[in-house]
Amino acid sequence: MIIAFSVTPMGTGESVGAGVAEAVRVIRASGLPNETNALFTTIEGEWGEVMAVIKQAIDAVLVVAPRAGIVLKGDIRPGVTDAMTGKVESIERHLGAS
Repeated sequence: MIIAFSVTPMGTGESVGAGVAEAVRVIRASGLPNETNALFTTIEGEWGEVMAVIKQAIDAVLVVAPRAGIVLKGDIRPGVTDAMTGKVESIERHLGAS
């Protein structure tokens, strides 16, 4: 499965970068395939391991913020691995065929 999610520290002022960095630190330490961009972090693995890492990331934010907002979007496709790379490669192939 692939989950794209964001966790936003709330109640800490205008800047949320430090709190988000704590979440990303947890995700990167997990060893699961992941990628962070300006709006979301995408993580890939089995249901239990991905959800456990997301919970740990949220908990890390709640250490530095009194509240957190989260957004999750997922693609659950049993038996598929390396989908983070495969999906992008598929798009690139289609773009090249144009």
